[in-house]
Amino acid sequence: MEKHLHIIDFTVPFPVDFGGVIDLFWKLPSLQNEGVKIHLHCFKNGRSEQTELNKYCASVNYYERNEGHKAISAKLPYIVASRKNETLLQNLLNDEYPILMDGVHSTYLLNDERFLHRRKFVRIHNVEHQYYHQLAQSSSSFFKKIYYSREEKLLNQYERSIVTRANAFWGVTNKDVNYYRNELNCKTIDYLPVYLPNYWGLNCLEGKGNYCLYHGDLSVDTNDKAAKWLLKKIFSQLEIPFVIAGKNPSKELEHLAHQHLHTCIVANPGEKEIQDMIGKAHINILPSFSNTGIKLKLLNALYNGKHCVTNAATCEGSDVEELCVITDSEEEMKTKIVDLYNQPFSKEDGEKRKKILSEQFSNEANAKQQVKWIWG
Repeated sequence: MEKHLHIIDFTVPFPVDFGGVIDLFWKLPSLQNEGVKIHLHCFKNGRSEQTELNKYCASVNYYERNEGHKAISAKLPYIVASRKNETLLQNLLNDEYPILMDGVHSTYLLNDERFLHRRKFVRIHNVEHQYYHQLAQSSSSFFKKIYYSREEKLLNQYERSIVTRANAFWGVTNKDVNYYRNELNCKTIDYLPVYLPNYWGLNCLEGKGNYCLYHGDLSVDTNDKAAKWLLKKIFSQLEIPFVIAGKNPSKELEHLAHQHLHTCIVANPGEKEIQDMIGKAHINILPSFSNTGIKLKLLNALYNGKHCVTNAATCEGSDVEELCVITDSEEEMKTKIVDLYNQPFSKEDGEKRKKILSEQFSNEANAKQQVKWIWG
């Protein structure tokens, strides 16, 4: 029997230029290798159509996302209401194939009675209402705070309402799975590790690097806040080379990064450039002011970098705590950075990483498990 699967993505999953699309894209070749014929549906969300996706999918459909007042709803979160699309729903109704919704963003059809008896599955990337609560706390914009707070309230209600409307849910961390199970009373959720790039082959280079690095999507408020915190609280007092790299930094962040001779910023690096920077850094420093989901940039640093310094929020629920130096104290972080900067990354450090990460993350095992869950 041929295995056909509809997948709805909240954005176009290629190019893989930010953490949120890593799991979306790398599940495609993995499921294809298991004989799954994928019918991909994705919202452009400011991104363009990509012929690369045709290599892994039997069909690819693109949809415009509703914006502004067209997507405002009294009951639905904006991230869900803005992806309500009748053309998408009609395309899904043309057959009886199972449907995988990637992210809460993509779950509008769970409210549509026409899909009541279809086999439906949801991939949870965050506890979304917690994520928006933390965005509201991190933002310095009054209007963004209002939007994030409203979205948090609607998402809290919405996530509670959908937990019985799909056949199964799959979370990216055990922490998120436990929250859905215990707080939202979801009885059908299981843990499925994230899909990762197949070229992340534990490329940790022994020896010493040349600088400390923070990387991430700098247009996200929580990442912007973390980068500014590192500049103001840590590297204003340490004479150690420090580089910030990521998408769309604010003018304020760029100004802060150029206030010292030993700090700088690299705006909008390409995928190859950012991977090169991660490998050449001696310490990847990745504090976070958000503890939801899993930090793909942390896994990237562990697979491809040397020493890694984080705070508890970055590691929470990731099961890789023992591979990081974790501190929530400004003074202790400065001390740890100084100590590690003079400590080469050893062969033993690399072997420990390889053992732990290879046991936890496998695209092949993930795909086989999903096929088993969907088709039995």
